[in-house]
Amino acid sequence: MIGRLKAHAARTPEVSGFDVPGRGSGTGTSSAAGAAQSSAIECVSVAALTTSDTPRSGGEDEEHVQLLATLQTRLPPIVVHRPTMRVIDGAHRLRAAVVRGDDRIMVRYFDGAEADAFVLAVRLNSEHGLPLSLTDRKAAAARIVASHPQWSDRRIAEVVGLAANTVGAIRQRSTAQNEQPNASIGRDGRMRPRNGAEGRLRAGELMRANPDASLREIARLAGISAATASDVRARLNRGEPLVTPQQQQAGARESPAGSAARRSVRSGCPASEVLLVSLSKDPSLRLTMAGKILLRALRASSVDADGWSRIVDAVPPHRQEVVARLARECANAWQLLADRLAERTSEGSTEAG
Repeated sequence: MIGRLKAHAARTPEVSGFDVPGRGSGTGTSSAAGAAQSSAIECVSVAALTTSDTPRSGGEDEEHVQLLATLQTRLPPIVVHRPTMRVIDGAHRLRAAVVRGDDRIMVRYFDGAEADAFVLAVRLNSEHGLPLSLTDRKAAAARIVASHPQWSDRRIAEVVGLAANTVGAIRQRSTAQNEQPNASIGRDGRMRPRNGAEGRLRAGELMRANPDASLREIARLAGISAATASDVRARLNRGEPLVTPQQQQAGARESPAGSAARRSVRSGCPASEVLLVSLSKDPSLRLTMAGKILLRALRASSVDADGWSRIVDAVPPHRQEVVARLARECANAWQLLADRLAERTSEGSTEAG
């Protein structure tokens, strides 16, 4: 036991490989732990630090504290969340310093969000020192599912030290189930559909809307890999179901709320984006002034449901009535354009008949 403690004390916790999601983007990542690792070591008063909101439900292990206090080896710096002065990693080392009568301790600061600080605390406590109990790891997984819903089960499992299917079961029981996104960020930082069947069906819709779209384009819009897009196209050409039996079973296990959420995501009509790309490649539009104006107007109006929600929130109260009136005028103008084009299409069909 003493040998293990000395080995632990001889090294600084390695945190540079841990990524947490960018709080503003939802898909981007920032090396939060790397920031903590690279921050300067400072000597801080122990009275200024707190150990609240720890992933350990039972608090510190007194025997472990006493063993650390008896070591003659210098203990590595603890990691502290600067905005709250809460200890992220090193609660036992802090207690050991108090037992020895030290009034100051060496600290590395982390400046990220509190939710990311908790994830970092779980990750570091799972990697070294006194391991978290199974109960604590499951509780941590439930909390991370709620605070980082876009993370995949495997990514959360890697942080908390559980199996991915255990995290999946926790996600299913979570009260935040209705708010879980349609896609997840994996351990490699890539965004993928949480339900593979959904991505395949969306790819099929895109291919039917624009058969000439490239596989890379389809894969990007459907949120699937190019290999999956290729398989979908092959199945479509052969007249086979786009979804495998295993994926159909997985889709059948989804809750009604989850299915409703996915339908709302699909209502964003990704096929329109493919059509817009196709129009942009048409020389008769791309190389004429009127065509350029039309393409610019279509791009400006091509906003998904989330985008419109952000726009609504950005309109100040004293301008809402004016913006609403202009939006109706724009909608009427688009409707007039659609009607006139429909009339021309109908006239052309009549003449051809």
